[in-house]
Amino acid sequence: MVQLSKVLQEVRVTPKSVDDYIPIVGKEKIDRLKELAKPLKNKKVLNLNTTAYGGGVAELLKTQVALMQDLGLQVDWYVMTPVPGFFDVTKLFHNNMQGHSGTVSDEQKQVYLNGAEVNAKGIVENYDYVIAHDPQPLAMIDYVTARTGKWIWRCHIDTSQPNADTWNFLYPYMQNYDAVVFTLDEFVKENSEFRNLTFIPPSIDPLSPKNSEMAEEEVNNLMVSYNVDPTRPLLVQISRFDPWKDPLGVIDVYRNIKYSHSVKGIRGTQLVLVTSMAHDDPEGWIIYDRVVRRAGEDFDLHVYTNYHNVGDVGVKAFQMAANVVLQKSLKEGFGLTVAEALWKGKPVIGGNVGGIKLQIQDGVNGFLVSNIQEATEKTLYLLKNPDVAKKMGETGKEVVRESFLSIREIEDHLKLFNKLADEPCTTISC
Repeated sequence: MVQLSKVLQEVRVTPKSVDDYIPIVGKEKIDRLKELAKPLKNKKVLNLNTTAYGGGVAELLKTQVALMQDLGLQVDWYVMTPVPGFFDVTKLFHNNMQGHSGTVSDEQKQVYLNGAEVNAKGIVENYDYVIAHDPQPLAMIDYVTARTGKWIWRCHIDTSQPNADTWNFLYPYMQNYDAVVFTLDEFVKENSEFRNLTFIPPSIDPLSPKNSEMAEEEVNNLMVSYNVDPTRPLLVQISRFDPWKDPLGVIDVYRNIKYSHSVKGIRGTQLVLVTSMAHDDPEGWIIYDRVVRRAGEDFDLHVYTNYHNVGDVGVKAFQMAANVVLQKSLKEGFGLTVAEALWKGKPVIGGNVGGIKLQIQDGVNGFLVSNIQEATEKTLYLLKNPDVAKKMGETGKEVVRESFLSIREIEDHLKLFNKLADEPCTTISC
């Protein structure tokens, strides 16, 4: 394990074995993974992001780091230490890159660059590959002194319609990377030029505590412990409390169904909203307050966070207990919770945006919706047609098995590593 300065905080992961995935994906895929890893044995890989919990990147890295280590690579994961105001600025970047119209002042840009410079000093060893996840560590590449190896920028957010000012500020840093990875081609701004532009959809770990099997009795017992009636219809959305996830819109859908359609037999519908409050998202508590105010004194509407002792097992139970899972995003880089729900055999009502469109085949394993009315109609349809919902869920699980499990994403990364290893060293990466 490479020792970096205390500016960057190390994240250790629980060991995993790729062989444990053979019963799920088959021996052929695991053998292929091992072959791709052979030329990369003992290669040093550094992952950089800003949180070890509470977001999709952290979720991905827990598995990717562990399985790449099992394959013989020396993989590290470090999180940045923010300078004052850093996360306020990077949250503004996050919103702007997804299309918000806000502007970033010169002072805020300097806060961001100061954070990049301070954290870059923490990289005191050379790596064969450095992966910077999302805009937060993007500019670090311009400040590191140990630059041997190939640098990869991995963008996990929906940049299909980015704020021009913010994109133009960050774009020169993106161009300094040996490879740039997006989830979808539509996330790449027109006329952008990158070395080794690559598209890799994210994935879920079928053996993680959140996605492994759980007995129905245990699910029901957990529902009771969270004051949810397992005998009544249940809607669930699991996501960060972020304006782009539209939790307030989900509440509107629930109330449309519960009250406007109560005469049609949907009386007693319940809604659970679950979020994880990450320390790199200062906006999360603001949205949480709005959600709680909108929920009011409705005792069939439950709002839970990791501070209510809802962790991976609790999330799994809610997803398994749900009649319908929603991910009513307005923008979405991918939406791991969509794949998680599909893997559990649940139909998903998702926003017709970004990475959700990769996962939901409209009318096959769920529905794609563009507004509250559509979401209400499709959710009500699934509640009233449980046989259709069951068939959609079964189809959805196989879609995830084929395309959105961790083994496939790790294979994609190993292919990129091998491709970069064969390329000559550039002035930027030397």
